[in-house]
Amino acid sequence: MTDATTITVTGDARYDITVGRGILASLAEALPPAARKVLVIHPPTLAEQAERLRSLLTADREVLLAEIPDAEAGKRIEVAAFCWQVMGKADFTRTDAVIGFGGGAVTDLAGFVAATWLRGVEVVQVPTTVLGMVDAAVGGKTGVNTAEGKNLVGAFWAPRAVICDLDLLETLSRNERVAGFAEVVKAGFIWAPEILELVEADPENAVDPHSDAFRRAVELAIDMKARVVGEDLREAGLREILNYGHTLGHAIEHAERYRWRHGAAISVGMVFAAELSRLAGRLPDAAAQRHRDVLESLGLPTGYRPGAWPQLLATMQRDKKSRGGMLRFIVLDDIAKPTVLQAPDESLLFAAYQEVAG
Repeated sequence: MTDATTITVTGDARYDITVGRGILASLAEALPPAARKVLVIHPPTLAEQAERLRSLLTADREVLLAEIPDAEAGKRIEVAAFCWQVMGKADFTRTDAVIGFGGGAVTDLAGFVAATWLRGVEVVQVPTTVLGMVDAAVGGKTGVNTAEGKNLVGAFWAPRAVICDLDLLETLSRNERVAGFAEVVKAGFIWAPEILELVEADPENAVDPHSDAFRRAVELAIDMKARVVGEDLREAGLREILNYGHTLGHAIEHAERYRWRHGAAISVGMVFAAELSRLAGRLPDAAAQRHRDVLESLGLPTGYRPGAWPQLLATMQRDKKSRGGMLRFIVLDDIAKPTVLQAPDESLLFAAYQEVAG
């Protein structure tokens, strides 16, 4: 393994996240030694690469491939049931393992399948998108979507290891990289302002997977999430800050029937959260404007349909982040100073939405 960075998630469910280039060869070492069968869950777009991945692992194991629908279409209970069926027919035992090989939707689904088969088998996540590397594959949140909303059914199930091979990002389009980079920028707003400075210095360089700035930003975002989930795996306290921009963002995804990329929806959600913070008298005007400047410099959206508010509000009230029917938003007192705003007045929410409507 060359030029690899190891970031450790501490706590009860300790594991390593390895970041580098050309590091897929380390996958075999990351699997449980006792695993005789391995299920690789992957999307159709990675079928050829999944076959190559299998060739790395078949020396002393039976490796099965489960191809699932791409993106959010793969995060359905019917798809999980298909994977359980494959595992059942192959006589998967509790010492066997699952590999999630794909973007955030794939790693979410793979983690859920692993968490629920025989009440839990090991999973190793190999994210192939920016979003997967900095967010979905790290932290142990797994789940599927329902008609009522995103990730309403799921489990906390920490991976055995996460391998982030940056070479896997080279075939992604710029739009895909930028959409995933929204979660990197989120880390900048709530934790690591250096990320914002890297974008402001040169937006194009920041999203170039070959650049030092890109790797630095990705590693900062992963380190932030590792520290947060190491302290709070089950979102009892600190981990809630990771929801910055997600309450409205998830509602937009639901309204768009998941045709919007996650990062695009979260981008709008962060601007909304910044405006909510500003109107609540917490966030300075300049810090709220900085949200728009950074996100727009990357080409991410900062606005949504004016007439959508009633639908979005209803969806947010069903969101898993609400408690006892009361909405909770992560807001900022300043850059890198997140806090919770509970049960804000609907007039305040409406006013904040007017700032992103259009």
